[in-house]
Amino acid sequence: MFRDDFVWGVGTSSYQFEGDRDDVPRGLCIWDTYIEENKARTSGHDAKVACDHIHKYKEDYALMKELGIKNYRFSINWCRILPNGTGEVDMKGVELYRDMIKSMKENGIEPYVTLYHWELPQALEDKGGWLNPEIVNWFSEYAAVVSQYFSDIAKYFFTINEPQCVVGLGYVNGGKAPGKKLPMKDTFQIAHNLLKAHGAAVIALRGHAKQDIKVGYAPTCTVAVPVTDDPKDVEAARKKYFAMEYNPGNWAWNVSWFSDPVILGHYPEQGMEVYKDYLPEITDEDMKLICQPLDFLGQNIYHGYFIKADENGNPVDVPYYPGFPETGVNWPVLPRALYYGMKFAYERYKLPIIVTENGMANTDVISLDGKVHDPQRINYLDRYLSELQKAYDEGIDIKGYFLWSFTDNFEWEQGYHGRFGIVYIDFNDLRRIPKDSAYWYKEIMESNGAKLAINNGMKL
Repeated sequence: MFRDDFVWGVGTSSYQFEGDRDDVPRGLCIWDTYIEENKARTSGHDAKVACDHIHKYKEDYALMKELGIKNYRFSINWCRILPNGTGEVDMKGVELYRDMIKSMKENGIEPYVTLYHWELPQALEDKGGWLNPEIVNWFSEYAAVVSQYFSDIAKYFFTINEPQCVVGLGYVNGGKAPGKKLPMKDTFQIAHNLLKAHGAAVIALRGHAKQDIKVGYAPTCTVAVPVTDDPKDVEAARKKYFAMEYNPGNWAWNVSWFSDPVILGHYPEQGMEVYKDYLPEITDEDMKLICQPLDFLGQNIYHGYFIKADENGNPVDVPYYPGFPETGVNWPVLPRALYYGMKFAYERYKLPIIVTENGMANTDVISLDGKVHDPQRINYLDRYLSELQKAYDEGIDIKGYFLWSFTDNFEWEQGYHGRFGIVYIDFNDLRRIPKDSAYWYKEIMESNGAKLAINNGMKL
């Protein structure tokens, strides 16, 4: 079992969940532009309604309470409170989020606020976005506004969600907004600017806080999982997980470039050597700014890949066996990724860890009995959380777990394909139907994991 103060929760992001309201307008963000230009990818759908949380938030928090959810990670849409990214604050947006947070707390739900879950104001992208060094000041200003208006009623904050995706998918391969494929030198500058912006945001959050707040950061990556628990395979997987090999088409998809500077105060040596021809100027002052004290490290973990050691101890990829289990969006189901992701991250960074995202997309449907039965998700969650229990039992300082996601969402460039929620959304009439997994998760939270398979003698 987990300790009594273990943080169990769910997560969403503003763009995927909220939708829009005429009486609380916002500025355009990069996803508005990207979707308008790429509607063929989303089957013609957009996020103007999404889950309509912006109208239904009181109903949603009441449902969270009914389902035993006491902690909720969500993001603020930058351009809803700063329509132009900087400058004048839109108080209608501020009051909306304040009312949301107050409503959460009235339902016994602790808010965990993410500053940036990819909702960059288009006005700032038009000025160069993350490539413009001024974004460090822009993000700092935004963080100061968030702290000024919300830190009296919210205590927990994350700066940036999945920087690997911001840089790699937004600017390296163009798979997500703003959909650009820039030269490698530019993308390394973007990454450096982003990390400096993170550091500046930590300073701004703390500097304007109205109470003692806790601040973290939420990177991601696919976990290198040893094919066996033999120490040689484990060491090979650890080496692979933090490696910075030359991979120009996907260089940003790694752990060390986005976490070493933030926590250890320096970029990884291998990356500095392999990519030396593409690096921006990096000063001691930059590194001091990036490496700000954090209260916890978030980790978004969904799956992994197998690694074994060769005769010299070097990591070698091991392919998935035929018919390897997959989710509804073809992501491999590899529960040990959560165990080894926790183990490797804690050994290297020695910070308390919160699993900020984990979950699965499924092909859920409303059954003839009017309910949504999702045994695949229950199986997935039980196996992953049992691996988390193993890591916890070995002394890894795991503070909490946020299941992704509370409801089915607008899944970015995939439109409404792939249902990640434990609550089903009928996008025709916006009904909320808790799935079987929602009630299963309620029991897990209430028992602090006592009902997990691992705690009941079941073989994983």
